[in-house]
Amino acid sequence: MGIFGFFSKEKKESLDQGLQKTNESLFSKLSKAVVGKSKVDEEVLDELEEILITSDVGVDTTIKIIRRIEERVSRDKYLNAGELDQILREEVAGLLEENNSQDLLDFDIPANKKPYVIMVVGVNGVGKTTTIGKLANLFKSSGKNVILGAADTFRAAAVDQLILWGDRVGVPVVSHGMNTDPASVAFDAIKQGVETGADVVIVDTAGRLHTKVNLMNELSKIKRVMQKFVPDAPHEIMLVLDGSTGQNAFIQAQEFTKATEVTSLAITKLDGTAKGGVVIGISDQFKIPVKYIGVGEKMTDLQIFNRKEFVDSLFKKK
Repeated sequence: MGIFGFFSKEKKESLDQGLQKTNESLFSKLSKAVVGKSKVDEEVLDELEEILITSDVGVDTTIKIIRRIEERVSRDKYLNAGELDQILREEVAGLLEENNSQDLLDFDIPANKKPYVIMVVGVNGVGKTTTIGKLANLFKSSGKNVILGAADTFRAAAVDQLILWGDRVGVPVVSHGMNTDPASVAFDAIKQGVETGADVVIVDTAGRLHTKVNLMNELSKIKRVMQKFVPDAPHEIMLVLDGSTGQNAFIQAQEFTKATEVTSLAITKLDGTAKGGVVIGISDQFKIPVKYIGVGEKMTDLQIFNRKEFVDSLFKKK
């Protein structure tokens, strides 16, 4: 059993509730698409294409899904229109499986990576600092020693916000205050992590897309100073995206993946939007594992992403 345990009934209920708006929107549109239809024909597929695009799945991923369903229609000759939701569920699950989105019931830290260093990137307003606080709570709840580094030193209140989360969760925060060198904060956070035997060090970074060159230089500098204490740090570069922004999240992912080597995704604010389809599109287009999703405001509402549970909640019939 990994550090976060099994996918509990409470987590599943929270996931169902968090994806409720997307679920209701999808089923409402799917129901209208198949009214009076006995089979999946060209007209139904055209309707489905529009449904997926308006759910922010993205054009390229939508085309891929439609083509797969067309192949099934051609192969099976007759598909009942009433089964469209099940067909869609199967194709989306298959797509997520191909795109490195694993069935994570747990997420273990590699035993040979101590401290395990996570550098968190993302623009302002996506819930980056809040995600770090909730992630720290997940790790601490599993018995891990966590240190946070407040290296987003340019945004008003970013440092104070992370310190508040540290107090709330009960983990130390390394901070030099506002308008200080982010790399020096990262250096001291890693140093403290090594010296105190911490299991996890999570470093917040500046949330701005000024120019790709400046962003790349800044993140590269932070990585270089980390490696003075932990040669292979960071072990994970997590990009936080706001799911409620739909296609803007795609644009942010494009910019950050050009600026640095993103290795994992956390997609937040899925509870307040009908745009949950963005998780499918981003996973497909960037081939980066979605590790966490935010489905509510409570500290425990940051969940490990599980493909099967996500698809089940997304297409769950009421």
